[in-house]
Amino acid sequence: MEDVIIVDRVQKHGEIVPKEIRDAVSARYHRITRAVNSEFWNSTSDTLHSLYVGSYGRGTAIDTSDVDMLVILPQNVYEQHDSLKGNGQSRLLQAVKGAIQSAYPRSDIRADGQVVVIDFADGIKFEVVPAFEREYVYPYYKKEFIYPDTNNGGNWKSTNPKSEQDAMNEKNGTSNGLLKDTCRHIRRIHNEKFSSYNLSGILIDSFVYHAIQGWEWTPPGGEGSSPGTYEGVLYDYFNNHRWSTLYAPGSGMIVDTDDYTCLEKILKYMAGK
Repeated sequence: MEDVIIVDRVQKHGEIVPKEIRDAVSARYHRITRAVNSEFWNSTSDTLHSLYVGSYGRGTAIDTSDVDMLVILPQNVYEQHDSLKGNGQSRLLQAVKGAIQSAYPRSDIRADGQVVVIDFADGIKFEVVPAFEREYVYPYYKKEFIYPDTNNGGNWKSTNPKSEQDAMNEKNGTSNGLLKDTCRHIRRIHNEKFSSYNLSGILIDSFVYHAIQGWEWTPPGGEGSSPGTYEGVLYDYFNNHRWSTLYAPGSGMIVDTDDYTCLEKILKYMAGK
């Protein structure tokens, strides 16, 4: 008797974050925003100067995903910390940490490299990135954010999350939702089958963005492919491009592929190889 190979296929609208988690995340996001605005902007707004980034910003989060958010600070705060001798970036993280502690005095809050981490008792983790807006008009218009990195004595790095989110949303539309469903499915398998391996969210989303090519969920009344065909295409694409440079959607930033070992295992599992 031959072994039966079960292909773990992508599900339409699968792995959606449950409402109770979405509600908790939203309430905390707004409370953190208000605390930072109060400290740095003299404002009680719980909506201004903040932005979901990471998997929540790109719409690829599942119920176990960390919540990444940018809090945008005034330019004079950048100038103050950039001019400090020593690690001004570390002092900036500590200042943001202090602001957040005023809202969550009993939570586990720490500064860690580039972010302020908040571990809540229910298992939800926030990573808050203080950032400053930058606009460029030459050689073409571009808006990005710079953020502190406390490693190696301190420096500033840049990120362009809005362009990544816009690119993901556009391709998700043309694929009838297949792009984000695939990204969430890979996250779920990582958690359930390969959690001992590291795998970053931007690596997952960037890989699927390119590997999906022209695939889409079949429109109502259309004729779909045979089961497992799509998953096999993803695995073949990985094998054909594993040594190529991987770029983030929209921003074009180079993505670290150190976690490719884990991604390969997941794609192989999905394809039933």
